[in-house]
Amino acid sequence: MEAKAHLRYVRIAPRKARLVLDLIRGKEVGEAISILRHTPRGASPVIEKLLNSAIANAENNYNLDPSKLVVTQAYANEGPTMKRFQPRAQGRAFSIFKRTSHITVAVDEK
Repeated sequence: MEAKAHLRYVRIAPRKARLVLDLIRGKEVGEAISILRHTPRGASPVIEKLLNSAIANAENNYNLDPSKLVVTQAYANEGPTMKRFQPRAQGRAFSIFKRTSHITVAVDEK
């Protein structure tokens, strides 16, 4: 039984979140948590918290053993983009896109 956790509207670009998610996909849960703790990227603490939530969902909702869990799915989809404008020289405007992500992590027993 696969247990999932979703995190929506996170203020991290999906491209940056995918770099961290690629590191933990297919790994055992304990190893994935240690990788996330030692990865110096902004998305790491957010994804670590989400992974802990998926582990708790597996333990409480499906009675799975946390020591036997493996990260089966980890992906980041694009959420809505906030559009902002920065003034530039000679009256021009420069667009800034503040991207958001919908991140999903799924765990299952080996």
